[in-house]
Amino acid sequence: MAVEEEGLRVFQSVKIKIGEAKNIAPYPGPNKMRDCYCTVNLDQEEVFRTKIIEKSLCPFYGEDFYCEIPRSFRHLCFYIFDRDVFRRDSSIGKVAVKKEDLTKYHGKDTWFPLQPVSADSEVQGKVHLELRLSEVITDSGAVCHKLATRVLECQDLPIVNGQCDPYAAVSLLGPSRSEAKKTKVKRKTNNPQFDEVFYFEVTRPLSYTKRQFDVEEEDVDKLALRVDLWNASNLKFGDEFLGGVRVPLKVLGQAGVHDAWYFLQPRDNGSKSVKADELGSLRLNIVYTEDHVFSSERYNPLTELLLHSAHVEPVSASAAHVLGEVCREKQEAAVPLVHLFLHYGKIVPFVSAIASAEVNRTQDPNTIFRGNSLTSKCIDETMKLAGMHYLQVTLKPIIDEICTEHKPCEIDPVKLKESENLETNRENLRQYVDRIFNVITTSGVRCPTVMCDIFFSLRESAATRFQVDQDVRYTAVSSFIFLRFFAPAILSPNLFQLRPHHPDPCTSRTLTLISKTIQTLGSLAKSKSANFKENYMAVFYEYFNEQKYADAVKNFLDLISSSGRWDQKSIETPIMLKEGFMIKRAQGRNRFGMKNFKKRWFRLTNHEFTYHKTKGEAALCSIPIENILAVERLEEESFKMKNMFQVIQPERALYIQANNCVEARDWIDILTKVSQCNRKRLSTYHPSAYLNGHWLCCKQSVDCAPGCTPCTGGLPANIQLDIDGDRETERIYSLFSTYMSKLVKMQEACGSKSVYDGPEQEEYSSFVIDDPQQTYKTLKQIISAVQTLEQQHAQYKRDKFRKTKYGSQEHPIGDKSFQCYIRQQSESSTYSI
Repeated sequence: MAVEEEGLRVFQSVKIKIGEAKNIAPYPGPNKMRDCYCTVNLDQEEVFRTKIIEKSLCPFYGEDFYCEIPRSFRHLCFYIFDRDVFRRDSSIGKVAVKKEDLTKYHGKDTWFPLQPVSADSEVQGKVHLELRLSEVITDSGAVCHKLATRVLECQDLPIVNGQCDPYAAVSLLGPSRSEAKKTKVKRKTNNPQFDEVFYFEVTRPLSYTKRQFDVEEEDVDKLALRVDLWNASNLKFGDEFLGGVRVPLKVLGQAGVHDAWYFLQPRDNGSKSVKADELGSLRLNIVYTEDHVFSSERYNPLTELLLHSAHVEPVSASAAHVLGEVCREKQEAAVPLVHLFLHYGKIVPFVSAIASAEVNRTQDPNTIFRGNSLTSKCIDETMKLAGMHYLQVTLKPIIDEICTEHKPCEIDPVKLKESENLETNRENLRQYVDRIFNVITTSGVRCPTVMCDIFFSLRESAATRFQVDQDVRYTAVSSFIFLRFFAPAILSPNLFQLRPHHPDPCTSRTLTLISKTIQTLGSLAKSKSANFKENYMAVFYEYFNEQKYADAVKNFLDLISSSGRWDQKSIETPIMLKEGFMIKRAQGRNRFGMKNFKKRWFRLTNHEFTYHKTKGEAALCSIPIENILAVERLEEESFKMKNMFQVIQPERALYIQANNCVEARDWIDILTKVSQCNRKRLSTYHPSAYLNGHWLCCKQSVDCAPGCTPCTGGLPANIQLDIDGDRETERIYSLFSTYMSKLVKMQEACGSKSVYDGPEQEEYSSFVIDDPQQTYKTLKQIISAVQTLEQQHAQYKRDKFRKTKYGSQEHPIGDKSFQCYIRQQSESSTYSI
């Protein structure tokens, strides 16, 4: 979800590898071990949780998490918890990385020391304050100054133990004073509206001969206002600290007025000092991306240059191929290129062109497409995007079964447990391999058309290049569909959305053995047993040394790489798209009270949207996909609940609360996409609920009244290919800008090859340049387009800096921005004079 700013959209995303923790503080008891899991939080909001690693002080997680971030945030936090069966899980420590510091760790494996978790340090949100210094004449005729402090509102306060009943405590601090006053408690909201004013008398020891509101600097420096937010708790432990802010009165300046938003800060004693690694440490790899995307016309020159790549002769002189040459990793270039070409429907001619060029450079048919080339990475990425549902319907049922049954399948005699039988394990493994092999080789009819078209191109290029080798037309395709698609998905099902978490060690070992066998079956190698280094694998593979397996592979490869594909038929078997617990509001049975909000297990397939009392039970309600008329967010004010959305049906709307903002966005996206082609989709909707006889948004009393707000923009019906072309071009521009020095060096290499026909200079040998003149021409166009975009980004940054007002709701004052605020106020007053 993009944040709209003037003239552009801002996208935030984060990709995290949660590696492992080490030296976790032992449990204070006879059994020192802990059952640990790790959570990912945007500030205090949990958006992801790993599996639990039992009985370990050095738990290995090995989990990946990616999300589009739908809101602003200050910290990306990671918490390590110890599961407690009888009590609430206890926090061991945390890692908190400020948003502005994320670039320091971009793409690097980093060990972070765990810091203690305390209520005093767990803060988030912001507060709006107004301070006014007034001169007052008392009954005795003396002149004194009073400080009027107005606490207007707060936003995004943390929710403590499922509730937030906040109030503010306001104090005037000085060398010899500490007066405290409190606002009323606001119940059940983390965005309280206080709008209360408190008065404090400001004593002035000096004479009152100065002009009105001119407060001496030395007096002001000694005073400060302290505002603390608290959660009113009914528990015996007392109220919980939510955050605070200290405002020195020097901000009043000569005008005597100060109106600003402040980020809440932890208390000074909130973070206890601990020695490095005292609580343990956590290994993370964080890739945070922030894309600033302009309107389409700004990107047209670069986009057209990239999309023309398939028609450039030779293709090595095209803009897309040049990107692959200058990037440090081919994967960097492949991801945005594939997204861009898929968005514009030109992926097949592009991949065909670069694949044909690579085949023509290959000397040995046995090494075809075996390297990490741009072609290989682009096809990998295309299969991931276009083939995700193909994997779901083909592999997910059997993978789920393997992960829940826990049948012993170890066939290495050295690793065999005493209670296990080698022959029984071999039979268990053989049955699993047979079943997976059969579901793969009979799934050709469901292979996505775009993958089939690419496989046809690979097959033709390989067969033309190596006419003597009759099997090359198969190995060219199998090196992708088996080696890079099915085998990795079996090995790591969590990375392909087949399982929510990395499997346990025993199941992971089973999947490894299955993956190795399937990979070998699909390779059509001449001597199968010789492919295994381990003797036990060679023995096991004898089960599959039959011609029927090779024939099945060839028939499958023929099917998915043939031309003249038939029309894709609808799949009768329901495909499970998403499931999980959420809270729903009863549909018209009980309109009052919290009792009508129930926790339910929701399940979405390509046929229906259902909810159940718990996972595995019969559906309590089923909504056919064709009955979903719109899926939209529900305003928080409707039920004073965050992360709510509505599934609008012909008769009523189903109101649902997701567990966090990321999950809410994911459900809205997937429901919208799967129902996008419904003929009766609405064009308008009500952003608030129908309560107490009227719509809260437009006050209409008829419950079937037409919507008052346009529905959000339509999304493509194809679930996998929801791609923003301008965002992909922006990412490609960023890569070209990052590697500008390599573009210049490549230009030099073109000049060197044009005038010098001898041995290639070593510094230019890493570039593939088949046509120096055409490549130089393309490079010149790329550099021109990139420089134009660089100028536009620089202008945007200058304009934004000029317009940024510290202390506004969008840019609250924090620990680092206070001096910026003071400087900005000083410049403003100087300008006005």
